[in-house]
Amino acid sequence: MARAVSHDKDHAAWGNITILLANRRDQETWTAAAALRTHPEPSHRSFGVEVLRLTHLFDDSDEGAFAGPALDLFTDWSTGEEDLAVLTEVLVAIGEHANPRAGAALVPYAGHSDAGVRCAVARGCGVWHETPLAFPGDVREALMVLMTDADPVVRRAACLTVADGKDRDPVLADAMAALLGDPDRRVQVTAVYGLALHEDERCVEAARRLPLAPPDTPHEYELDAVWRYTSRRDNR
Repeated sequence: MARAVSHDKDHAAWGNITILLANRRDQETWTAAAALRTHPEPSHRSFGVEVLRLTHLFDDSDEGAFAGPALDLFTDWSTGEEDLAVLTEVLVAIGEHANPRAGAALVPYAGHSDAGVRCAVARGCGVWHETPLAFPGDVREALMVLMTDADPVVRRAACLTVADGKDRDPVLADAMAALLGDPDRRVQVTAVYGLALHEDERCVEAARRLPLAPPDTPHEYELDAVWRYTSRRDNR
């Protein structure tokens, strides 16, 4: 830990050390990482979050021994964390749980003043959850609000979650269609992608009307979904 926190999180030492510790998957390491929740330095708390998060992700045992404790710990941790960067990491960790309780734990932060926090909520509210065909009501309402967020990164994250979700409510399709005129082109592309996945004909004309991509833009694979949609439609 001392070696890791002497560097920023982008340094190889941070990733190598947190992965090494998480791969132990033992109670001693788990307890030591959880104890960092009360450390006065945000860097140490961030380190604890990462070790716990990866321990849960790497836990491929049939019992999933760390899944329940991790969700409970992170949910409780989020309520008292004051550092925005650490709070964002905790919310990301919550969103990685395939459990409806994770969505319920994220929803209260959908109106947070920090865009990074709201983005973590938008990304975590559905993609990893073993949801039924519809989002839970509170999660759906949060996503609808986040799709109108002032920050384009948050709008795009929420739209992507709706796009990849199983909920085919026309209200959600209309919310994505409303983003076709978004001032941010990346948001528009994600909305086109989402409409194509939702079998909505509006994606075809919207794809044609997209502004030209800036020079050196990599291939936008999301738009391939429109071609796949038209192929399915024509085969039918």
